Amino acid sequence: MTRRQRLITYTGLSLGLLLVIGPFLWTALSSVKPESEIRRNPPTLWPESFTLGNFTELFERVNIGGAFVNSVIVALVLVVSNVLLCTMVGYAFAKLEFRGKNLVFGLVMIQMAIPAIVLMIPQFVLIAKLGMVNTFVGIILPTLVGPLGIFMMRQFITDLPDELIHAARVDGAREFRIFFRIILPLCGPPLATLGLITFLGAWNNFLWPAVVAQSESMYTLPVALNILNGHEGTHYNLLVAGSVVVIAPILFLFVFLQRFFVQGIATTGIK
Repeated sequence: MTRRQRLITYTGLSLGLLLVIGPFLWTALSSVKPESEIRRNPPTLWPESFTLGNFTELFERVNIGGAFVNSVIVALVLVVSNVLLCTMVGYAFAKLEFRGKNLVFGLVMIQMAIPAIVLMIPQFVLIAKLGMVNTFVGIILPTLVGPLGIFMMRQFITDLPDELIHAARVDGAREFRIFFRIILPLCGPPLATLGLITFLGAWNNFLWPAVVAQSESMYTLPVALNILNGHEGTHYNLLVAGSVVVIAPILFLFVFLQRFFVQGIATTGIK
């Protein structure tokens, strides 16, 4: 690659990076601006009047602590359930033989094509009849296991050597022992990828928790922040401060798991 080609490549990559991080940078800088400066036209990038009062007022007006705990509970439960159950189902599709396997796997793939909004009304009716409205179970149950996770784990486990499983069966190991002792330890990167994707979906989910959670004590972070967009107008200074609170754990997780995330994407056939 010539010097000119490197210059063009790096310039293009730098512009792409600015386009990606630009909204995050603007949100972070706006969180320490007074609202009058945020509404200014033309807008300013760097804060002229630095303040942390937005965060103080945010915690006074919204139960951020309780909403944060609720979001953590929902996200962690969904991560654990999806990591375990999707890997189990993926292992069954990849390495076990049973009648109707291809048909069932086809139905799982069809579910990936169905928009979540289409299923929301029947899911809510079912949750309401079971008496799970305004409970953690009602928020968590519809996404306890997802078709994308099943597909990811099936793709990865399919490439694992069959000889490992056959040798374990010859030694007398049953399927659960094979799964927990052999399959799970070999699935590190895709498990990290699935866990991160599940956490992002659960952490940022607004519509379903807003429908099921009918009291402020059950609100997750996105639902709690929606209080700031009420009849009194939109409080942009508090919304950007709340956005920083929501984004911070996600950035931390992605930085911590980025190596596993890249490996998982490369080894599960997702393009």
